[in-house]
Amino acid sequence: MVDPDNSPSLPPHLYTEEYFLTACEGYEEWVTSEGENLSRRLASAFAVAAVEAGMMVLDIGCGRGEIVRHCAGLGADVFGIDYAPAAVRMTRDLIRAQQAGKDRLPGRMEVACADAKNLPFPSQTFDRVLMFDVVEHLYPWELHQALLEVHRVLKPDGRLIVHTAPNRWYLEYAYPVVRLVRMLMGQGKDYPRNPRQFGVAVNEHVHVNEQSLFSLRRVLAEAGFTSRVWLDSPPQNRREGPILSALRHLAFNWLPFNWFFEREVFAVATKTGKT
Repeated sequence: MVDPDNSPSLPPHLYTEEYFLTACEGYEEWVTSEGENLSRRLASAFAVAAVEAGMMVLDIGCGRGEIVRHCAGLGADVFGIDYAPAAVRMTRDLIRAQQAGKDRLPGRMEVACADAKNLPFPSQTFDRVLMFDVVEHLYPWELHQALLEVHRVLKPDGRLIVHTAPNRWYLEYAYPVVRLVRMLMGQGKDYPRNPRQFGVAVNEHVHVNEQSLFSLRRVLAEAGFTSRVWLDSPPQNRREGPILSALRHLAFNWLPFNWFFEREVFAVATKTGKT
C-alpha cells in the first residue's frame, strides 16, 4: 500500500528469522531462554501494561512471540499478529511448544498474519492492545490508520500500551553532541555519523518514523486517544570521571535536557473521555 505522499509500506520480507534472532530487541534473551525471559526494555513495557487473568489482549507486531507467552502465563487470552511471515512462524512454533509441554499456560494463545492497518477483529474486543517497538516501523499514514483500528477494537475502558525507541529528539539533537564528545575522547569509531547505524545497523532501513515525547502524544490524540507519555533510558552503568558523571546526571534528570537525551518513549492511552 502507498499513501498520498508516496511512502510505501516496508516489505515484510525485510523481517526475516535472522532479523528476529540477531537484531530485533530482546534477541539475546530469546536465544538463551526461548521467550521465558524478557529483555529489560520489553519487561519494562510489559509491566506498564498490567495484564491480568481473564483479559483479552492483542499484541501487534508480536515478533518471536515472547509477549504472547507472558500474557498467557498471567491467565489472559492473547492474540498475536504480525505482517511478517517469519514472525508468525516463530510465534506459532512457540505456541505449539508450550501446548506440547508439561506446564500448560492458563491463558489461550493464537497468532495470525495480519496488517495493523486492518485488524481482523470485531469492535470493542480487547482490554489491552500492545504496540512494543512497532511505531517506528510504520510511516505516519500507516501509524494513523493503525491507531484508528486500535481505537475501534479496544473496549471502552481498555488501554493501549506503546513503547517506541529511539526518541527522535535524541537522534536529531543529542546524538551529534554525544558523538562529538566521544570523538574528542578517541572513541569516535564506535559512533557512526548516522545514528541509525549505531548498535544495530539494520535499523537504518526499517526505522522510518521515530517519535518524540510530544509527537507521540499528538498522533495518539489525532486518533482519538487521551494519553500519558513519558521518557526513559537504559541504565547508564558507566564508570567515568566526575565531570562526565555530572553532565550525564543533568542530561537524564533535568528538564528540558532529558527531552533530548532520554532514548525510549512510553505511552498509556485510553479512548478520549475515559480515565
